[in-house]
Amino acid sequence: MSSSKYLGVILAAGHGSRMGPFGEQVPKPIAPICNKPLLVYQLEHLKSLGITDVIIVIGHLGHVITQVLGDGTAHGVRIRYVEQQQRLGLAHAVGQLERYVDRPFVLFLGDLYFQFNELPRLIEEFETHKPAAVLSVKEESDVNEVKKNFSVALHDDGTVRRVIEKPRYVSSMLKGCGLYLFDLPIFDAIRRTPRTAMRDEYELTDSIQILLDYEYPVRAAAVVEYDMNLTFIRDLITCCGMELERRGTAQLVGEHCTIDPGVTLLHTVLGDRVKITKPARLERCVVMPGVTLDDGHDYVDTVITPHARLHAKHS
Repeated sequence: MSSSKYLGVILAAGHGSRMGPFGEQVPKPIAPICNKPLLVYQLEHLKSLGITDVIIVIGHLGHVITQVLGDGTAHGVRIRYVEQQQRLGLAHAVGQLERYVDRPFVLFLGDLYFQFNELPRLIEEFETHKPAAVLSVKEESDVNEVKKNFSVALHDDGTVRRVIEKPRYVSSMLKGCGLYLFDLPIFDAIRRTPRTAMRDEYELTDSIQILLDYEYPVRAAAVVEYDMNLTFIRDLITCCGMELERRGTAQLVGEHCTIDPGVTLLHTVLGDRVKITKPARLERCVVMPGVTLDDGHDYVDTVITPHARLHAKHS
């Protein structure tokens, strides 16, 4: 891997335990957002930045991810897979990659769906100011969104002053998102990162704070317009709805589907080879490939797989 000025890294080893039966069969990073695996969106974002060399860290159901993405040729990139043996936090996962990384790298958390505003500004911040890291950020109006992620406090000149993982008391509504650009000093910071009492893990935000404590400059780039962590079934439905809205349509029907004329689809995505044999109304639903619906029931806020009906209100 040597043709890209920057390297792409995607952490995709997470276990979708809170998505019920869906997460046991489908790794979150390849959950279909409007019939496209989540990771493919991230590969497209990387490619839009001119990044074609990508490392994907896999773990739970990693073989399914490799089957879906292959070597990356179909998406115009080159993928190397690294298997994560232990789940000890984001900093630990990134630290395991040091021997594979020889240049600045853009890091995605692989279970996040993004819509961006001027994503190239991430690279521009790095090339203009030469910091040790650039953090993607979003100004939030809901304090709970900051509490679920990490807060970012800035100096007057726009450099980062402090980051706090999952703050209980929020003093900055600037939320850090799961996209970063790191230069190689991040590995020095990771080696100095202690295991936390909060989650008994090595937190990447602690590594970033160590960079700051050692007076490495860190910048922020407000490039995120929308982001959603796929944690629950309802998040998959929400992301599909946001992608439908971005595309300017209210429904999406995959290839080779058979649909009764009496079927109504509202803000709903049907995968390939879906059959709906009786009149029905589907509102805010995601129907996985190969499903046959022959019960004539109406569904709302539901992910439908060949083996289960997963209702958002129950997850």
